[in-house]
Amino acid sequence: MTGDETGRAREAFIEEALEMLSGIESDLLDLEKDPSDSEAVSSILRALHTIKGSGAMVGFDEVAAFAHQIETVYDFIRKGKLVSTKSLIDLTLESCDLVQSMIRRTRPEDIRFDDQAGTLLSRLSELCPELNDIKGPGKGLLRREEIPKVPPQGTRITYRIRFRPQPDIFLKGTDPVLLLDELRGLGECLVLVHNDQIPDLRSLDPEKCCIYWDIILTTDRGIDAIKDVFIFIEDECELRIDIIDEGETALDEKDYKKIGEILLEKKDVEPEDLERILRERKPIGEVLVSEGLVPRTRVEAALTEQVHVRRMREQRLKSEVISSLRVSSDKLDRLVNLAGELVTVQARLSQTSFSRSDPELLSIAEEVERLTGELRESAMSMRMVPIGTTFARFRRLVRDLSAELGKEAELITYGGETELDKSVIEKLQDPLVHLIRNSLDHGLESPQIRESSGKPRKGTISLAAMHSGDKVRIEIRDDGAGLDGEGIRIKALEKGLITAADGLSDRDLYPLILLPGFSTSGNVTNISGRGVGLDVVKRAVDSLRGSIEINSEKGAYTDIALSLPLTLAIIDGLLVKISDDFFVLPLSSVEECVELRRKDAGKNNGRHIANVRGQIVPYVSIRDQFTTGGSRPDIEQIVIIVHENRKVGFVVDTVLGEYQTVIKTLGRAFRNVIGISGATILGDGTVALIIDIPGIIRIAEEKAGA
Repeated sequence: MTGDETGRAREAFIEEALEMLSGIESDLLDLEKDPSDSEAVSSILRALHTIKGSGAMVGFDEVAAFAHQIETVYDFIRKGKLVSTKSLIDLTLESCDLVQSMIRRTRPEDIRFDDQAGTLLSRLSELCPELNDIKGPGKGLLRREEIPKVPPQGTRITYRIRFRPQPDIFLKGTDPVLLLDELRGLGECLVLVHNDQIPDLRSLDPEKCCIYWDIILTTDRGIDAIKDVFIFIEDECELRIDIIDEGETALDEKDYKKIGEILLEKKDVEPEDLERILRERKPIGEVLVSEGLVPRTRVEAALTEQVHVRRMREQRLKSEVISSLRVSSDKLDRLVNLAGELVTVQARLSQTSFSRSDPELLSIAEEVERLTGELRESAMSMRMVPIGTTFARFRRLVRDLSAELGKEAELITYGGETELDKSVIEKLQDPLVHLIRNSLDHGLESPQIRESSGKPRKGTISLAAMHSGDKVRIEIRDDGAGLDGEGIRIKALEKGLITAADGLSDRDLYPLILLPGFSTSGNVTNISGRGVGLDVVKRAVDSLRGSIEINSEKGAYTDIALSLPLTLAIIDGLLVKISDDFFVLPLSSVEECVELRRKDAGKNNGRHIANVRGQIVPYVSIRDQFTTGGSRPDIEQIVIIVHENRKVGFVVDTVLGEYQTVIKTLGRAFRNVIGISGATILGDGTVALIIDIPGIIRIAEEKAGA
């Protein structure tokens, strides 16, 4: 391979290996809950085997060798020679962390076995005495040429399996046909029986197995899945598994081996006999059978294998165009940006065609609008990823942190298949970490306190995701002590955040815990107590144009729900105008629009409140917030939005209507302007500012408090 090809292969390996390590971590936690979970053990083995083989292919020899040792341990567990324990799980998790750090060094030549690796290997050898080749850093490790080359996970590989059971296999209660049926369930399978060793009827013993099989299997399940089929009879049969097609076909490699090559490879014919037959220039299979050198069944098996592999290669060549690809996130971001630019140009085209009243141009504009909408949806769907992968990472956090705090806790997740924009998920990880840490430290009680109050010793933290309209709702709930409303009230009074006359309910007090520096914890630990974590959550959710809702019952539970947009790149907005300036409000937050007459505004003694069908709604004047020039019209518009389960009005001059908004980030000089989250370009080239709803409300509340 060239230098560029090697670099790309290593990047692909790093990305794949990090995903597999995350999966191993999840399987280890499953195995810790149920040590008899054979599926988890098999999954761990498959992942380690792939890391070992793929790592060796791209030069990560030290990674491959280290993964081989861990794989050996779990092979002992699969065979029943070793039992999974908490100590072993701890060591394996540490080993996965080490492998991850080794991989992140990127350059294979930078990876060396250090003291940590040696210590881990020694501790593993203590738990697994059968592992005689673990004696220190780098000792007893596989040489590179000894490490099997494992194709990438998911590749359809074709295997040749020679299965020859012992003659007395029936007496041990094993039915070979059931094993063959299990192989058929792994993929596309051809079973060829060899009956050349069946004696005549007078010598036949019906209790003995006199036949054997060749199986041609094309599967994406990997060689370990095949070995699992024979796991209970591996000592009672002759089993040979060979890869005959690795799932990668070049354009000039449609053909497959000749019949003679296949028979020679299977050791069904001697080299000198094959060479003699070839000199006769007759069909090789026919001559071999006629001379009694090879039974007809074996020649037929070789012919079947040849036809099958050729057909698989032809199918693969035809389907290569539609196979899935790994695409870097930068390329996806570029595609979404281009789709956004096209949306802007399309809006300009629609506006121009409407102003000219040209039917043909209007028809073209409508067609472009339809195609642009489909392109936008396709581009956005490519960036949508399931949130379950992010959820899985928090199981390790709960396990380690609960042990550190001396608590017993379990994380239960729901809705992992819910999809969110990649960029939203990336920005969501830190807030979720803070919320889970907060639930463990403040929410869940110690096992002794839980038992004394009639609760199970082990607390539960649930993490759920679900679609709610055009948003995603993520809930973090614990069955702990709940929030202390009175304690929050006392702390808020001390800090001057509220007054005794406010008379706030507990539900109104809960959002105060999100303020900077607010903490009801009396002790500062390395986990909490400084009042920083939930402030980080609040700022992150606001930056995502989301909202937070808090519910709790003292002694029972705490429930924190995050409501987030599906994407940050393109949104549906409500375009409004104030004097000569344009603004956009996220349409997902808008509930309705009502009129505000100047004479009605003067009836409230200067207070910014409106009576909307008997309900009092406070409102904010966007003109006043941004000191926009021009005179107020006699009739203004109040855009009623819903934020954190309460209604707030935004007063504007004119509501222009719905507008598909491509979000552009502001320059460095305006990045920290409160109340503006971005900008967009209208069809005529005019810039419209996107209003940051939480920011505007926060400014208005601060002014009202002052």
